[in-house]
Amino acid sequence: MPRILTLTMNPALDVATAIDRVVPDHKLRCGAAVTHPGGGGINVARVVRRLGGDVLALYPAGGTHGSTLSRLLDDERVPRRAVPIAGDTRESLAVHEASTGHDYRFVLPGPTLQAAEWQACLDAIDAIVATPPAPRMVVLSGSLPPGVPVDFHARVARAASARGCRVVLDSSGPALAAALQAGVYLVKPSLRELQDLVGHPLPEPADQLAACRQLIGSGQAQVVALTLGADGALLVSADQAWRAQALRVPVASTIGAGDSFVGGLVWALDQPPAAGLDLAEAFRWAMASSVAALASAGTALCDVADVRRLLAQIEIAAQ
Repeated sequence: MPRILTLTMNPALDVATAIDRVVPDHKLRCGAAVTHPGGGGINVARVVRRLGGDVLALYPAGGTHGSTLSRLLDDERVPRRAVPIAGDTRESLAVHEASTGHDYRFVLPGPTLQAAEWQACLDAIDAIVATPPAPRMVVLSGSLPPGVPVDFHARVARAASARGCRVVLDSSGPALAAALQAGVYLVKPSLRELQDLVGHPLPEPADQLAACRQLIGSGQAQVVALTLGADGALLVSADQAWRAQALRVPVASTIGAGDSFVGGLVWALDQPPAAGLDLAEAFRWAMASSVAALASAGTALCDVADVRRLLAQIEIAAQ
């Protein structure tokens, strides 16, 4: 069995293009389109694979888009397991506005999964985590498509944790809140998502640290990785905390930076003790992976050479 299992319940065929300026009511003639396999867990698996990790990407897929997504993963040599569904895998469009540097993302809801389809995904996960040796880490990343119960990630978290797997969670909305009630090893919210979880704004660094510790103190997570966009990130455990400032680099696209962060983090956390990558050093790899992704258009994600080059430039400070 793989050391790292990623689950993407709402994968997408990501199409990226660029234009000088986005304006209403006109035909907007874009540049050539680039297509990548997408969805949170799939992107995490792509990064882990590039870094040399042992990973398996599990996802439901159907129709022409699903077949194309699987072929693109094969092209990248990402080990995968697709659970067949009747609906067509969704397509997402990202448009980079060159004149401003803004990214416009058009995200469709995804196909409606029938009960037998999402149950087949649960069964596939159960079979993987029940086969020794179980994955060391199970990454639940991305949204849930229509038809899937809101507590789906919570069900997976309970089953994986019972088998001794460390569960890493990167979702949003009710699915995120429900999974946290089951308890996970690590959660990666954005600032907006953390504010939604605690129910109030978090304008100051001290507020953000306190909110992370609130999640840990309530037993919802052992580690919180809070991503702050241009303000960097915060990594908090029960007894330690570190803050990293974002590097100022040319930005081709911000898309996929969060997934690259998670990919770099879980790869580093999976390294053997002899590698000397403790939680703080894993945080450094996460930041380098995230910054490296900014240099790539669309969801091309990070380049390993860039990650290694940027690693020494990442500065983290204990809080």
